[in-house]
Amino acid sequence: MAQRSPAFFDVHDYGARGDGRALDTPALQAAIDACSRAGGGTVYVAAGRYITGSLVLHSDIVLHIAAGAALVGSEDEADYPLIRTRWEGIECEGHAPLIGGSGLRNVAVSGRGTIDGRGAGWWQRAREGRLRYPRPRLVSFDRCTNLLIEGLMLVDSPSWTIHPLRCENVTVDKVTIVNPADSPNTDGINPDSCRQVRIANCHIDVGDDCIAIKSGVETAGRAALAPCEAVTIANCTMLHGHGGVVIGSEMSGSVRRVVIANCVFIGTDRGLRLKSRRGRGGVVEDVRAVNIVMHDVLCPFTMNLYYHIGMKGNKDIADRWPHPVTEGTPRIRRIHFGHITARGVRYAAAYLDGLPEMPLEDISFSDIAISMAGDGPAGPPEMADGVEPMQRAGLFIRCASGLRLHNVEVSGHVGPALSVAASADVDIAGSGTATPAPGAPVVQLQNVRGALVRGCRARPGTEVFLQVAGADSHDIALCGNHLGRAAQAVALAGGTPSDAVTSDSVS
Repeated sequence: MAQRSPAFFDVHDYGARGDGRALDTPALQAAIDACSRAGGGTVYVAAGRYITGSLVLHSDIVLHIAAGAALVGSEDEADYPLIRTRWEGIECEGHAPLIGGSGLRNVAVSGRGTIDGRGAGWWQRAREGRLRYPRPRLVSFDRCTNLLIEGLMLVDSPSWTIHPLRCENVTVDKVTIVNPADSPNTDGINPDSCRQVRIANCHIDVGDDCIAIKSGVETAGRAALAPCEAVTIANCTMLHGHGGVVIGSEMSGSVRRVVIANCVFIGTDRGLRLKSRRGRGGVVEDVRAVNIVMHDVLCPFTMNLYYHIGMKGNKDIADRWPHPVTEGTPRIRRIHFGHITARGVRYAAAYLDGLPEMPLEDISFSDIAISMAGDGPAGPPEMADGVEPMQRAGLFIRCASGLRLHNVEVSGHVGPALSVAASADVDIAGSGTATPAPGAPVVQLQNVRGALVRGCRARPGTEVFLQVAGADSHDIALCGNHLGRAAQAVALAGGTPSDAVTSDSVS
């Protein structure tokens, strides 16, 4: 009978010291390579502090980092060789990740230990413009199938922390990610042109987006792009960072079929954020975010198709007039937000801004409760992504078609609770405000073509419930509302057709 190959490879048997001083890269890589030659198994990292540069895994390997063990990134750039990768959507050369691999199957990085990227030096060199190539990711795999990252503590990543690229069947579970709030581009988990992704039971506290779903940019060429699709995010807590869950702005390959559920966001700039711009192309579709609680966020919901970072001064991106629809026109459709509470909001309840040539399509909000933070600061002007500044505003939505606002309540806001402009086919049901803002209507419709307002109640102290403005406003109907406590149920601003609004239920 042939002797069975060992399936367990202790890195100490290959010369690893784990003393926090010696460079253990050769020993760690030797254990990984030996495991691969034996047909696979577990590479075991016992308690200790192992200084290492880039490690390359192989198929059918579990890299198990035990409790009390820490893989600590070398501070020498030479220990991270250049590889072909994708950084912020662009195919380029960049420093290899601390842990990674390409074209693999059945790979896991697991345990109760720590991976410490010691990113401070990288962050400083990036701020000073002294890096020729993109910084290493902490854990990044390219074109891999059946990938598991589980149980670990990941800290101080040089850039993005977990970056699966063009992978299939990816699970990230029970992972804790902590990067300083001021660390640049230290996103938590960024699935990029991946399929069948499950992110669950994670705690993420970072200096950029907590989770960002991406699919490349237009400069790669349309034929080279692939979507990010079939993604679930569940039972996660997310702190600080620029966004809780973000889609884009690198989404030229499209993002489809995403579910976000049972999460808590605390102190993130935005909560749920979709962003793109003209020229990027691609579609974001079939996204559902439900059962989420947010606290102390600047803006719970944003969709912005005028995202300008890296493109300031480009008049085509900023232009408010319609452009021809081309393959570079981005599209967002069939997005649902439901059963979400946001308290302590400091900037705006929502900011959604579509393109006049390609409105946001089939967007729905259901059972949403938002309360503003009060009279404190509302955050820096750039939180509006370069468009009209707002402070403690309600929901602002422009250029949308098929908009549903059902049981949406806002309190503590300035101005209208719900403001919709340049949109069509709007359905507002059971929505409004808990504390009417003095001198402002509860609902404001400007140049809206077709709207049904139903099942709403005016709160005591309401001055105007519905204000309609704009020469293009028409086919607006009120049905089954109780507006008797409003000083004025409906007000038409100058230039609005006198027959723009019909009602059978104003009381």
